[in-house]
Amino acid sequence: MSTGDLPTVLVVDDEPDVADAYAAQLKQEYHVRTAYSGEEALTALGPDVDIVLLDRRMPDVSGDDVLEEIREEGHDCRVAMVTAVDPDFDIIEMPFDDYVIKPVSREDLFDTIERLLVCAEYEEKLQRYYSLTSKYATLLANKSNTELENSDEFHDLRAERDRVRDGLEDTVARFDDEAFATVFRELHDGSRPVEE
Repeated sequence: MSTGDLPTVLVVDDEPDVADAYAAQLKQEYHVRTAYSGEEALTALGPDVDIVLLDRRMPDVSGDDVLEEIREEGHDCRVAMVTAVDPDFDIIEMPFDDYVIKPVSREDLFDTIERLLVCAEYEEKLQRYYSLTSKYATLLANKSNTELENSDEFHDLRAERDRVRDGLEDTVARFDDEAFATVFRELHDGSRPVEE
């Protein structure tokens, strides 16, 4: 992910008017790049790109192929397919993060990007929490209570772990879409939805 003050969004659509319209709407809140083909998208990708808004149906290199290349190359970005292609069961195996069907409103664009940015933030915090918890559990299992109580490092580790856990909960609370918030709460709490 980028480290700048504004996230970078790459808008990919073979219809320049559509790509430019999206870019014009987004440029007040984000750094925006545009690509008018799959090949241009692959050239425009870099470590500073946070979000890719990707059309599926493009000549030469399709959005599906661009998505596959993004994942194979290990680019650290979130991808939303923004397309007029109605979803079918083929999307199950596709490694995108969101699927938005055109026409797309300004609000839909911003909501999609913000949701993906919050997901990325959650994932980073979850990885950090897992790392801290692994260290915490290892020390807990291998050191005596006296050693743990007398260790400033262990107390710092516990405090950092608690801080990161609180940050995870704050991030989940930022999801304005109740379904997404519920999914993350279930993941975080370990509960499962009731089957109908």
